[in-house]
Amino acid sequence: MQAYYYKINGVYETNFPNFPPLFFNFTADILPLDYEVPLMGTKVKVLNYNDNVEIVFQGTNVVSGSDHPIHLHGQSFYVVGLGFGNWDKDKDPPNYNLVDPPYQNTITVPYKGWAVIRFQASNPGVWFMHCHVDRHMSWGMDMAFITLNGKTNDSKMLPPPPDMPHC
Repeated sequence: MQAYYYKINGVYETNFPNFPPLFFNFTADILPLDYEVPLMGTKVKVLNYNDNVEIVFQGTNVVSGSDHPIHLHGQSFYVVGLGFGNWDKDKDPPNYNLVDPPYQNTITVPYKGWAVIRFQASNPGVWFMHCHVDRHMSWGMDMAFITLNGKTNDSKMLPPPPDMPHC
């Protein structure tokens, strides 16, 4: 947050990918060991104020697999889809619940399944999203969003508190 607010260069990159770098059968019973090596990085996803965001979480069988309680700080979201197997961009969206989807800030992504959330990026700031299983964060199951300021004073990020510890 301090690097963003105070415009400190070189702390993070703003090129977090929109799509996975590799597509494979995420729910296969046997996966290559190469997929079990996490990459550390400091990439963030930058969102414009009031952007409409959709995220597809795909549960896998990597490292023997488990459910993943994914939590997003600073925003609540609608859970518009949930299923098992590999998410299918052609077959699954027509079955989304767009009438009365649950509104929450944590979703459990099922083992070998998927979940789809939607939210409007209406809270400027730097927001952490992570798996609530602490060990999974060390495997790279975390990231940050930067929601840019809007045009009005009410849609701008508040300054860090004066007693906030420095990075």
